[in-house]
Amino acid sequence: MTLNADIVIENAAVLTMDPSAPTAEAVAISGNRIMAVGTRADLASCKGSGTQVFDANGSSVIPGFIESHMHIYPGSAQIDRLSLAGMHGLEDITKAVRERAATEPSDEILVVEQAHYNILGDHISLDRHVLDEILPDRPMCFYAGDHHTMWANTAALEASGLIHGKKVSQGCEVVMGSDGLANGELREFEAYQPIVMMTQTRGREANGLSSGRYFGVPVSAEERAGDIAALRRGFDYCASLGITSFHNMDSDPHQMELLGEMDAASPLTVRAFMPFRMLPGYPLSDYEMAEDWRRRYDTPRLKMRFVKMFIDGVIEATTAFMLDDYSNTPGIKGEPLFDRTDFIEQIVEADRLGFQVAVHAIGDAGVRWTLDAYEEARRRNGQRDSRHRIEHIETLDPADLPRFAELGVIASVQPTHAPGGYYPMEPIATMLGEQRLRTAYATETLRQYGARIAFASDWPVAPLDPLLGIQTAMTRKPLYTGAPDQRSSLMNALAGYTTDAAYTEFAEHERGQLRPGMLADITMLSGNIENTAPEEITGLKVGLTICDGRVTYQA
Repeated sequence: MTLNADIVIENAAVLTMDPSAPTAEAVAISGNRIMAVGTRADLASCKGSGTQVFDANGSSVIPGFIESHMHIYPGSAQIDRLSLAGMHGLEDITKAVRERAATEPSDEILVVEQAHYNILGDHISLDRHVLDEILPDRPMCFYAGDHHTMWANTAALEASGLIHGKKVSQGCEVVMGSDGLANGELREFEAYQPIVMMTQTRGREANGLSSGRYFGVPVSAEERAGDIAALRRGFDYCASLGITSFHNMDSDPHQMELLGEMDAASPLTVRAFMPFRMLPGYPLSDYEMAEDWRRRYDTPRLKMRFVKMFIDGVIEATTAFMLDDYSNTPGIKGEPLFDRTDFIEQIVEADRLGFQVAVHAIGDAGVRWTLDAYEEARRRNGQRDSRHRIEHIETLDPADLPRFAELGVIASVQPTHAPGGYYPMEPIATMLGEQRLRTAYATETLRQYGARIAFASDWPVAPLDPLLGIQTAMTRKPLYTGAPDQRSSLMNALAGYTTDAAYTEFAEHERGQLRPGMLADITMLSGNIENTAPEEITGLKVGLTICDGRVTYQA
């Protein structure tokens, strides 16, 4: 006797991502598991009077998207802020900012998101004087899209105490002008932390990036409720994009407590895979806290299983750590955020304790230092299935290409970060030069060398939509005439958001494929992605999202 399914999706173009049975017409779900996958006729007997049936009308049904690098708290807090994404030119920016300023309380700092480094045009820099021209009469700041740089106007610099500069750690900088005052450019988290503390949330959403430790300012019950409401909006937004799981890249006790409270109150609509943040100079004894978190946060929807670190910054701010000088700034290579010995010891200890490690490394020297540290951890602790990661890998030396597969290191990359697609070619092309561009953003080259590739957005640095990531991965142009073709096939791009992403979080036996016995994390699109031109993939939408057997979004 066949058991009746709770949910059946039929009349679908199912891409299972299971090599043994790659396509199907229908999927049946019982509880939180996939009960059957097959033809529509095969699964007809699974339907009963209580079965919820979804007709896909020929649309693609795929494993739920796994977003492998994002920031849920900052992204959730910024959903309603003014974004300058896609905007260029002083006139249009000024109009947008002033219109938004008129709608927000004048006694609060105005925070603007997604300002590209070349938003005013090639080789024209943002500074406090430009921002004063846009909005002179109240504190205001612009976040760069990557959140590694902020620009503040004079009012914000004065109110935060940064106008005369501030001593900050290696790799961070309050840039000073020729007049002896801060020029408004603030590089890396520590430099702009005083500005963040002026925001309505007092920077709580950014604390997981800037320190990863206790926020240090009492949070009222009203503020706590507001933070939870913002996070729930963020989770719902993820579900609306077909995301059933994400790997977060920042955390602190406040954020973890909020997520734990949310998870205990009702099932999270998206699975959250969280890190423990380690920064330069933090003692190895802090890993006792990490072990406590690993025990405390271990439910089907919320897990703390890895350590996140930064070795460098970003190319545009010349804070990415390079082997050779930036092409347009002789004598500047960027600096590592860690002392080399401290960096290695932190990674060796995390590895010894059985944690996966994820390191933000954008410069080729940063990538090499990280690979060296992983290799040293293997030498000291012995070889194990660690699945350590490197995040971004925007440049790397050709000699380091085979080391990913040799060390079992996962390449976590963001298709929209490559210039010439979502982001313009400048200033990166000029800063790197043609020789380095050959192995810059080298997704498919890494794949050819045997690396496992996980795709992501780095939201809110770039839009969260996995379909945009897939489209960008499939359509990106060579970085210069004759450069290697780094375009992904559809199946490779889908694997980056499903099977390979599941492998990255040690969940390949439960998620990432649609086959009987797997957890029911499923995304249904509004059309057939195989029949859609790569340039038109973002024209598709998500019609249905199921996480853990529960409908979390329905268009």
